[in-house]
Amino acid sequence: MELNIKKEGDFTYIDEGQGEILLLLHGLFGALSNWKDVVAEFSKDYRVVIPMMPIYDLPLTSTGIEGLTDFIEKFVNQKKLTDLTLLGNSLGGHIALTYTLRKQANVKRLVLTGSSGLFENTMGGSYPKRGSYEYIKDRVEYTFYDPKTATEELVLEVFEITKSIPKCMKIVAIAKSAQRHNMAKDIPNIYVPTLLVWGLNDTITPPLVAYEFDALMPNTELRFIDKCGHAPMMEHPDKFNKILRNFLQRNPIASKQVA
Repeated sequence: MELNIKKEGDFTYIDEGQGEILLLLHGLFGALSNWKDVVAEFSKDYRVVIPMMPIYDLPLTSTGIEGLTDFIEKFVNQKKLTDLTLLGNSLGGHIALTYTLRKQANVKRLVLTGSSGLFENTMGGSYPKRGSYEYIKDRVEYTFYDPKTATEELVLEVFEITKSIPKCMKIVAIAKSAQRHNMAKDIPNIYVPTLLVWGLNDTITPPLVAYEFDALMPNTELRFIDKCGHAPMMEHPDKFNKILRNFLQRNPIASKQVA
């Protein structure tokens, strides 16, 4: 499925299908294409919306968890999106959590996969090195259980990003912001039904992180996918989609009563 990317003011996004809204948030090195298999599967029954987060466009002083959450809040308000099912991978999960804490009445279901917010081994414990293709290839492959999931196109995309000094500075700023912004004391206040889908072989947010989310949040269910790393929706899209659809069907959004 070819993604139809739209632009409106400061926003670049995908908006496919009709029905209940699935709002998808990508990770630090992510892109709209990370969710292409979710879009292909769910845009038949849902309205799937994916904003491109301005990771490299915000002023350095606003480049962090709060600045990105402000951006998502503005996007939701401008598009008048309500009764959200919010899905986030890695950094996107972190932003999904902070948005939910701000606007819990507008979030009906939450899905986290490889989310930061408690612990994240960013870039395999190191920050991006400029100019080294082999280093970037190794770090992108580290994201997945099967290194072949890191296609040449994906590696080149990340490599081009890390060739830029300003972009590298913003990557480091966001990674440090995520590490500082530990949510262990906050997430017990999130009561919406929450699905945790984790790669059993995730080396960036290991399975122990998923167990901690499960223990701290009051309304969760935890599912693992074997032979899977940090991005289940990319590495095992069929399994991810099956788990997601089952969760959506078992946690319907209550119909609004007409006065």
